[in-house]
Amino acid sequence: MMKFIKTLNEIKREGWDALVEKLGIAGATMFVMEHEKGYGDYTEERKKIFAEKSLDVITKEIKDLKSKGMI
Repeated sequence: MMKFIKTLNEIKREGWDALVEKLGIAGATMFVMEHEKGYGDYTEERKKIFAEKSLDVITKEIKDLKSKGMI
């Protein structure tokens, strides 16, 4: 009797599907991002990205994206 061995891509896909089923797309995305190998200094990068933006501007941008269904 031969045992079927799944490919790495199949395992990744099934894992992603399980995460989405249990956590929803946003929760699954947050989970993967939290556990993904990263590089650089996120804190310093964030400071550069948002250096010229006020909290009000950032909040408005988020609300605009939500109203368009982009997040």
